[in-house]
Amino acid sequence: MGRRRFLRGGAATALGVASLMACGTDDPRPTTPPSPQAGRRVLLAYFSRAGENYYYGGRKNLDVGNTELLARMISGSIACDVHRVEAAAPYSDSYDDTVARNVREQNADARPAIANPLPDIVGYGVVLLASGLWNVRPPMIMRTFAERFDFTGKTVLPVTTYAVSGLGRAPDDYRQACRGATIGEGLAVRGEEVGQAGADVTAWLQRVGLR
Repeated sequence: MGRRRFLRGGAATALGVASLMACGTDDPRPTTPPSPQAGRRVLLAYFSRAGENYYYGGRKNLDVGNTELLARMISGSIACDVHRVEAAAPYSDSYDDTVARNVREQNADARPAIANPLPDIVGYGVVLLASGLWNVRPPMIMRTFAERFDFTGKTVLPVTTYAVSGLGRAPDDYRQACRGATIGEGLAVRGEEVGQAGADVTAWLQRVGLR
């Protein structure tokens, strides 16, 4: 089970990934070169909305949002700090009302206010940005979050839950919003199938060098 710490109210503390110990020169066992992300502190920042959600063409009320479930899977598998992005003006439980608000925010290129801003991301080498996709893009509040920080020298990994569009425009949006970041391989999971995505999550974490 991965170690993780939840960041609340902007009080950020980084949890280091366990260091790797190299074998001695007389050790007959072969050594494996560390992955590019080995030993780098990891932050998982996510936005998730419960309530009425799209479900195979219909609607379903969720007690826990799809992205939150996916974030729990990821944080249960690796050592990371977790920050849930919360809107200062919460989004409606109504699917149609949320769709309408998102259209307004996208059209206005809005930056919705965050209720619990994280003060900094100093010390993190890898940042996972996770959300659903709304009209092919992460919600505009993820732009609010990302544009606060300097990502120089950091790797950003997009994570999305979606209905039809995979990663959508998430890599491009984060390439614009995350100043100085290297955008790595993203993970996209269909919202209705998050509960069965364990193997895909593990395989992705291995590919990006976090497990």
